[in-house]
Amino acid sequence: MSTTPAYDDLARRQLRLYRLGHLQAITQWDQSAFMPTRGAEARGQALAEMDGLLHELATDPALPALLDAAAAEPLDGTQQANLREIRRAWRSANALPQALVEAKSLANSRCEHAWRSLRPANDWAGFVPHLREVLRLAREEAQHLSQQAGLSRYDALLDLYEPGMRSAEVARVFGELRGWLPSLIRDVSARQAGEAVIRPVGPFPVAAQRALGQDAMHLMGFDFEAGRLDESAHPFCGGVPEDVRMTTRYREDDFLPALMGVIHETGHGRYEQNLPRELLGQPIARARSMGIHESQSLSFEMQLGSHPAFAGLLAPLLAKHFGAQPAFEPANLHKLLTRVQPGLIRVDADEVTYPAHVILRFEIEHALIEGEAEVDDIPALWDAQMAELLNLDTRGNFKDGPMQDVHWPAGLFGYFPCYTLGAMYAAQWFASMRRLHPALDEQIARGELAPVFDWLNTRVWQAASRFETPELVLRASGEALNPAHFQAHLRQRYLG
Repeated sequence: MSTTPAYDDLARRQLRLYRLGHLQAITQWDQSAFMPTRGAEARGQALAEMDGLLHELATDPALPALLDAAAAEPLDGTQQANLREIRRAWRSANALPQALVEAKSLANSRCEHAWRSLRPANDWAGFVPHLREVLRLAREEAQHLSQQAGLSRYDALLDLYEPGMRSAEVARVFGELRGWLPSLIRDVSARQAGEAVIRPVGPFPVAAQRALGQDAMHLMGFDFEAGRLDESAHPFCGGVPEDVRMTTRYREDDFLPALMGVIHETGHGRYEQNLPRELLGQPIARARSMGIHESQSLSFEMQLGSHPAFAGLLAPLLAKHFGAQPAFEPANLHKLLTRVQPGLIRVDADEVTYPAHVILRFEIEHALIEGEAEVDDIPALWDAQMAELLNLDTRGNFKDGPMQDVHWPAGLFGYFPCYTLGAMYAAQWFASMRRLHPALDEQIARGELAPVFDWLNTRVWQAASRFETPELVLRASGEALNPAHFQAHLRQRYLG
């Protein structure tokens, strides 16, 4: 007989939730990638039904007694960590009424579907009623979670994506970033102004870009027997560890946004594909946080994909799919990959200006959730921040302004800080790798990428959620989160 019957019962329940979540994840991917327009309302209703079912299972009245009984059983370290994560998920789920969970799911689906057509039309006025309802329900969710956890409303949402992180710490770190980022952008822009850069000559057919992206994914170790690449209005990585679904979007006049988007999502995908298989189905086997997840995508896209030596690995792939041209020579390609130019679109931003986009969104969504701003205030707040941070005029340009991201239409308030936290973690990972492998840069130039992937696999991917984030970071890199590595990385790469 088992000596841990209560824990075993909880583990079986988690496995059922995981399998139903698998179906939900593939359905959500299809909604974003292939679903015909007229299927939107029915799909939204179906997803709301599934969210309700998952919430009902996650808040079963039998769970509190099982959690307490399991805590008294002779659990090993893995089981104890898993029980910690089960209890955490139960607390969050139990704080929310099922009717709210279903209403929020449906409102998010409707708003995201409307966004797909209203954004290209620059129709802010048509978008506002949809976003108002999403914000109303997000605030209600935040209120329930904050009462349960004893946190502010925004912190309660942030905690869903970055457990343990608080907005005061984010504001402190981002405040320091605000102090040195504008001058760095100016210095790098001035330095690059005198550089001669050869621009690629297009057009670049979508079919060739798709094949190029797949070759880059092969180069970076993506397992195509456990995932695939498709197209969507907004790039993302979804699915489940056994079946990772990645998407990008294409422009025939410029191949770099799609290529770097694919490399970015491959980082997410490889993290998912390499979570500990023997524990899949249990919360301990999930990715630790979205900040850690973004550290993987930015390790691939920025630390590795924009590395000067990596251009030499990409150059023959570009010639293979588009034909040889001077712009594809490695030295010139690296210049293309590291151009610093303030722009309107976050997902296309270079790594120097990118944090400004995140600071802007964090400050606006914090004000929205805390009731200090309303949906109607967003354009003016956006315009002011873009002018201050990047010296860009966005007045009247909603599609490339506050409508450009899918996050708010999908109700993902509290997510944006994870992007720049992820960039900081990624810089810290590579500083640690270089201490372990002093010749890392020469190895990358030779196409020997195993030291990078092995380090990530051993210290991040296989760790999954065994440790809480501060402990994972300390174990992986030997120190707590240290934003100085990010600043040092940018200065070294862009100013020498």
